[in-house]
Amino acid sequence: MTDHTDGPAPAGFKKVTEGKATILFPDTNEVFYNPIQEFNRDTSIAAIRTWDEIFQEERAARLAEKKSRKEANAAKRAAEGLEPLPEKEYPEGTDPSATRGITILEALSASGLRSIRYAKEIPNVRHILTNDLEADAVTSIKRNAEFNGISPELLEPHQGDAIDVLYKHRDPLKRYDVIDLDPYGTASPFIDGAVQAVADGGLLCVTCTDLAVLAGTNYTETCYAKYGGHPVKSEFCHEVALRLVLNTLSTSAARYKRHIVPMVSLSIDYYLRVFVRVYTSAAQVKLTGSKTCVAYVCTGCQSTYTQALGKATETPKGHLKFGVNTGPPVDKNCEHCQSRFHIAGPMWGKELHSVPFIERMLKHVKESSHLYKTQPRILGMLSVCKEEIEAPFYYTANGLSGTVHSTSIPLLHVMSALLHQDYKVSGSHAAQGSIKTNAPPTAVWDVMRSWVKLHPVKNIKPESPAGRILAVEPKTIANFEMHPDAKSESRKTNLVRYQVNPTKHWGPQARAGGGNKRKADDDSAKPSKNGKTDKAESKGDEPVQAEADTTMNVDTTTTTA
Repeated sequence: MTDHTDGPAPAGFKKVTEGKATILFPDTNEVFYNPIQEFNRDTSIAAIRTWDEIFQEERAARLAEKKSRKEANAAKRAAEGLEPLPEKEYPEGTDPSATRGITILEALSASGLRSIRYAKEIPNVRHILTNDLEADAVTSIKRNAEFNGISPELLEPHQGDAIDVLYKHRDPLKRYDVIDLDPYGTASPFIDGAVQAVADGGLLCVTCTDLAVLAGTNYTETCYAKYGGHPVKSEFCHEVALRLVLNTLSTSAARYKRHIVPMVSLSIDYYLRVFVRVYTSAAQVKLTGSKTCVAYVCTGCQSTYTQALGKATETPKGHLKFGVNTGPPVDKNCEHCQSRFHIAGPMWGKELHSVPFIERMLKHVKESSHLYKTQPRILGMLSVCKEEIEAPFYYTANGLSGTVHSTSIPLLHVMSALLHQDYKVSGSHAAQGSIKTNAPPTAVWDVMRSWVKLHPVKNIKPESPAGRILAVEPKTIANFEMHPDAKSESRKTNLVRYQVNPTKHWGPQARAGGGNKRKADDDSAKPSKNGKTDKAESKGDEPVQAEADTTMNVDTTTTTA
């Protein structure tokens, strides 16, 4: 097919170029384009390309091992004077030894921009099913695919309910190598079908934009209904949100003897984006309970303690024995400030990222500056993710200072003090000024007690959290001298680590028009007393319209702080 992207836009349309794709944007709001999501799409392409490299290497290794076993068996049969075994016949298109590209299902496509970019920018793609419920969206997908010169064999537009499409591809022979869920709001209705429809070892890419539900405490009942866990009011609410989504994926997959391995889990702007691999293994599914945890969060000082729901212990013979864990790990009141605890979860309790995967993804992005307009931010965010230690949750320097009512303690002072005590520390990509550490809360509050001794505070009420924390003498006097490891590599090299909102009314923008879209749950968009909505998706202006025959550009002002 002929690529028409270099020519003028047809009458009634405007051209919007992103990456190697150019879509036609109608004057009416049938389907909308959100330029803010370019980072999401760039990151997705980089993640899929990285996964594909690993997937093909694993496949080649399996085939080589199978070939070696086959040759050894053939030699053994020949030595015994036996006839060779007949070659196994496979249905067309299912021979595991045949060279073939990957398949992708985009379940909620809208304009088709994401799928078109996948078709033009991921080299090993064999087939993409681009689905949307709206007839107008499917018409737009067909128009844009033809405009970009992409054949229906490579990119197949499809109109249907995403849930139905996912359930129709549960058969192992019909599964897709990559499934991309990028809904407007929650992905929870689509997760059960997605974990069944993705191939063994395949990649599941999931976006959730309902952070008012996942990271707030106004709709805890809605969060539990959608994700099977409770959020908590805390500085680390966005990491809790990530862990709630991962736990939903994990428990949904476990019902079908499948388990997940997170590759990258990102809290970005106003949404979450996670990339997980899904495998079939009844043995690994038994570990699901021990990978699930609840968190006890102090309402006064935010000291946090986690506890796994299940327990897996190794027997003397090397087998795993599974049982119920004991608890709780805390008393009724916090040992530091005597406040009560809130319980968050159940949530994912293991690592958020795969460091080897991130390293390969970083290598690809560094070598592909021509492919990704948002490359600086991708490199910065992935570098921070790579540096994150596996300890759950994080503090912030401002939060610690606020708890004890002291002058602000510099971030590097806290990190240095903990490093001098041989604890691990890192930042978190989810919040600027964050401190992840494996130090217990006692050690953290000793650092703040030491800081207050150097910078005294006045008028502290004895019964307040600050008063109770500072009433205890520190067991260890903190050393605030700069530790050589306090500055991370991403900070030393001035990478773009945290983005400043580049435009006014930064957000997901308005939902695209059309009468057939699934209705948002009323519970997550209740009006407040002033008449405004608290729902994250409802904020923002109307969809941005591009200038005729131009590439839409967004100011991506960033910070390296």
